[in-house]
Amino acid sequence: MAQGEVLEFEEYVRTRQDALLRSARRLVPDPTDAQDLLQTALVRTYGRWEGIADKRLADAYLRRVMINTRTEWWRARKLEEVPTEQLPDASVDDATEQHADRALLMDIMKVLAPKQRSVVVLRHWEQMSTEETAAALGMSAGTVKSTLHRALARLREELESRDLDARALEDEERERCTAA
Repeated sequence: MAQGEVLEFEEYVRTRQDALLRSARRLVPDPTDAQDLLQTALVRTYGRWEGIADKRLADAYLRRVMINTRTEWWRARKLEEVPTEQLPDASVDDATEQHADRALLMDIMKVLAPKQRSVVVLRHWEQMSTEETAAALGMSAGTVKSTLHRALARLREELESRDLDARALEDEERERCTAA
């Protein structure tokens, strides 16, 4: 690899490392594993840096390397659970409401088709532009916009439906309490 390519790769990593680490954190739950995942992806990408003709697509390339690496790790994992007579102490977080909101969001994302889910994640969680999302997913910008529009409408419908269901349950409970 030429000296200019090495410097270009180092500059790219320096400017994009925070965004790339955020992407890795979304792929694996443990922050240390996310750092390891990013480092592994960077090492693999460094060897192929010359082959990336359009450096504007380097983020998409690195994300794909991270996804593939995470998949390799998942397939290679060994069962590390050891049966014991006593359960470990459970830790309790104060951010219960935030966890509940996140759990709800993750649950309602399941109603979306995989393509819609990918567009929502890249546009809103990864904060990629329409053009970047289109390049990463191999579709046109117009397709990204229409897919995102339909996906967000579906998410709103699902949230409203669940809200109505929750209100109906509350009303039933209230009626049972007053009748008793």
